[in-house]
Amino acid sequence: MKRLTVVLAACAFALSANPSRAAGPPSQALSFVAEQGSPISTAAPTSTPGVASQQAPQKITAYTLAPDRYQKARELSRIHFRFRIISFMYGLVVLWLILRWKLAPKYRDWAERSSLRRALQAMVFSPLLILTMGVLELPTGIYQNWVSQKYGISVQGWRSWSLDWGKQELVSVIVGTIFIMILYAVIRSSPRRWWFYFWLVALPIGLALFFLRPLVIDPLFHKFEPLQRKDPALTASLERMVQRAGQTIPPERMFWMRASEKTTAIEAYVTGFGASKRIVVYDTTIARATTLEIVFAAAHEMGHYVLGHIPKFVAFGAALLFVLFYLGFRTIGWVLARWRAKWEVRGLDDWASLPALLLLFSILSFLATPIVNAYSRHIEHQADQYGLEVTHGLTPDSSQVAAQLFGLYGDVNLSDPEPNSVDVFLFYDHPPVPDRVQFALTYDPWSHGRSGQFVK
Repeated sequence: MKRLTVVLAACAFALSANPSRAAGPPSQALSFVAEQGSPISTAAPTSTPGVASQQAPQKITAYTLAPDRYQKARELSRIHFRFRIISFMYGLVVLWLILRWKLAPKYRDWAERSSLRRALQAMVFSPLLILTMGVLELPTGIYQNWVSQKYGISVQGWRSWSLDWGKQELVSVIVGTIFIMILYAVIRSSPRRWWFYFWLVALPIGLALFFLRPLVIDPLFHKFEPLQRKDPALTASLERMVQRAGQTIPPERMFWMRASEKTTAIEAYVTGFGASKRIVVYDTTIARATTLEIVFAAAHEMGHYVLGHIPKFVAFGAALLFVLFYLGFRTIGWVLARWRAKWEVRGLDDWASLPALLLLFSILSFLATPIVNAYSRHIEHQADQYGLEVTHGLTPDSSQVAAQLFGLYGDVNLSDPEPNSVDVFLFYDHPPVPDRVQFALTYDPWSHGRSGQFVK
């Protein structure tokens, strides 16, 4: 999804929106491997599942890469860092151009001429603005996929990529139109407290989207099948791990995802809640990782559920959005008082004020990014720790298994062995791979006669 959905849906946690990804597979709620908001749509090898499981991985003592892979990882890391800054600035330029060219007032006039009913006006105005933003931001998406292809992470053809982009725009139009309609209804009914009431209304709708995403949105981009059907032996191993943890995650909640049509990346993630809650494993992960490594990845994902990370992250996101909405309310009046005549915006309750709101909230959201990512790194570290604890005694040398998986992930996804500290602070939503490998190799409370923190 795009910046518009992040701001108006008030549920970035529900849609896992990523403004730096114009097209490609939907991003996940809490993932095992995503270490930065990847600006690349990705794709995968055609190796036969299970082949990697037959190979004995080398013992890992630290995260290292072969010289050629090291150079590529360093180059790609620098590209990613620069791109995130540039894409943010470019997004602001797009919104500024829409304001300067007075496109929103034109769309508003068309909408008002089409009907006197606000709901119908929203159905005219919103798609026009959303698609204009999508087209203007298309160069960043094209560049993302080109870089991904160049570095061997994406194998998705441009026809498939374009189809995904179109699907994503369609979803953005549907979701965005709903929230734009609600936003301006609230603004007109309560000019002083609209930010609070919109926050209250948006949250339950965001949770509904979070619930529906794995059932409705994700299948638009990838094929999902029960993991038990694709790999019964792996499913049995995962069930033993779940029983060891004293949890209940039936095989019906474990899914195989065909990522290999689009990415070489390996991934596992959790998403949804209630009846839509599930653990998803990429087919690329099954093809490249051993069974023990996949069990650890699933243990990490289960840690998110056991430790309550999803409701905690939702609560954290809701609190942060409350603050951002309030700051936006306190600032938008000054912005419109200064520039609304130049932009031909009548006032905050005018449809044409939306680009100004988006511009303001984009800046506020970017400033809040380090806070969100710091919290995300914290809970991902906890999930790593839980995975080590729950697999201790269940698999031989669980620390080495975890380190091997982190190393495999870093090699396949070209993770930087020496990440820029500023990049980590601003954009990493997972601990850097070198830190995860080191933690896996050194975390050992049992040798000192203690038990784990989360699994006694």
